[in-house]
Amino acid sequence: MCCVMGFLSDLYSPEQIRPYFDRTKSRGPDDTRIERAGKGLLCFHRLAIMGLHDEGMQPFSLGKSKVVCNGELYGWRKQKLQLEALGYRFQSDSDCELLLPLYREYGLDMFRLLDAEFALVLYDGEADRLIAARDPIGIRPLYYGYFSDGSIAFASEAQNLIGLCDRILPFPPGHYYADGRFVRYADLTTVSEYLPDDLETVCRGIREKLIAGVEKRLDADAPLGFLLSGGLDSSLVCAISAKLLGRRIRTFAIGMDLDPIDLKYAQIAADYIGAEHTAFHMTREEVLSSLEEVIRLLGTWDITTIRASLGMYLCCKAIHEHTDIRVLMTGEISDELFGYKYTDFAPSAEAFQLESKKRIDELHMYDVLRADRCISVNSLEARVPFGDLDFVRHVMRIDPELKLNRYDMGKYLLRHAFEKDDILPPEILWRQKAAFSDAVGHSMVDDLKEYAESRYSDEEFRQGCARFDYCPPFTKESLLYREIFERCYPGQASMIADFWMPNPDWEGCRVDDPSARVLSNYGASGE
Repeated sequence: MCCVMGFLSDLYSPEQIRPYFDRTKSRGPDDTRIERAGKGLLCFHRLAIMGLHDEGMQPFSLGKSKVVCNGELYGWRKQKLQLEALGYRFQSDSDCELLLPLYREYGLDMFRLLDAEFALVLYDGEADRLIAARDPIGIRPLYYGYFSDGSIAFASEAQNLIGLCDRILPFPPGHYYADGRFVRYADLTTVSEYLPDDLETVCRGIREKLIAGVEKRLDADAPLGFLLSGGLDSSLVCAISAKLLGRRIRTFAIGMDLDPIDLKYAQIAADYIGAEHTAFHMTREEVLSSLEEVIRLLGTWDITTIRASLGMYLCCKAIHEHTDIRVLMTGEISDELFGYKYTDFAPSAEAFQLESKKRIDELHMYDVLRADRCISVNSLEARVPFGDLDFVRHVMRIDPELKLNRYDMGKYLLRHAFEKDDILPPEILWRQKAAFSDAVGHSMVDDLKEYAESRYSDEEFRQGCARFDYCPPFTKESLLYREIFERCYPGQASMIADFWMPNPDWEGCRVDDPSARVLSNYGASGE
């Protein structure tokens, strides 16, 4: 990961802005640069992944214009050749050096041409204007707020803007900002017509496009590792990668010291694909002592996100401390496309599709936020093959009648797509989904609930919840998280849309806890 910040205002000098920008130094520990852009500043913390030499340091400049970008551009080498044919010359091996030539050639239409996960701030020196943009899913973070002089400011994380802006909001994915307005340049989830294909044809497309999404994300000049929970999604990413690379890959998993459900399955998958596997263990004490730091780095009060982040954060922390890995492949975004345990209760195919659309549109506030912060705070970069734009478009266009769980097996299409490849053992390919925050060990969630119970009497809980009008807490655990959040991000609760919960309008989903463990169809999923 890297960190960017930019604004057109003379309110703050480089020396004044540096403490705010350095709050996220861990996103880019290799180098820092703050440069003038008009009357404002562009700021960049670098984590070197592509083009490891000094020439790859940002901001990049072209004429009077400058850009800072936290991102990866896929297929950039072909685009680079096209730009060189137009007369552009490049000084580095960084993919992001292409951005200003692309802007000069295509203007704001450039964003539609990018196959990328990115967040950027671009200063157009000719027009003296600031442009910002974010990838269609929001895999790379970007926030904005307004200074006291009315000028807009952008930063990779909300914590960069605390104390500078009264209200901070997430930059909408798939949009660019220019000339005072946000414009949507990409919409992956609105489908006007479904594919007419049968099950075998759509599964062939799933297989081909996921493999392509994995392959393009294996391109890195820095050491590459893989998170392997033992569930279907991360196991598929690891197995496909191992086959494409033709060598042993390095995989990592974490579980509670008492009841690590997933570690067993992660080992089975790692052994099958011949990975060099490392398993970490965490204790109740480590979980509870990390809680405040995790909420601070996440910038959320959501129960599900916080629970699922604790194991991921501690796993990435161990990877950072004990290995030379700089890039991590992960399995996020599969659930939103193919279904959760609770989507088994979808009353119709159209209801399933609408729920999938909602989840993907809001991903940047939940699972994608979790993966980004847990990985980046440990000076690593996340890559998310299931978020490949071509793959997401394809899956969203599949007739949702085929996605409904009529097979007594969630995510059947994804499993069936790789059934004949023999890249995973049957006990992994056909393993029922377990919730990540539970599968590191049921005891972790139980420990968190028990700790929260010990913090409040019933009267303190009632009074505490009454203090919040927006998305008020409804359990002692959620009150604990909200109070920690408010200490770190006072008055910024609206950065998150709502609690991540199963759809309460569906029969079987009216529950008071976000864990799939409380659903009637969970069964032996977490065993």
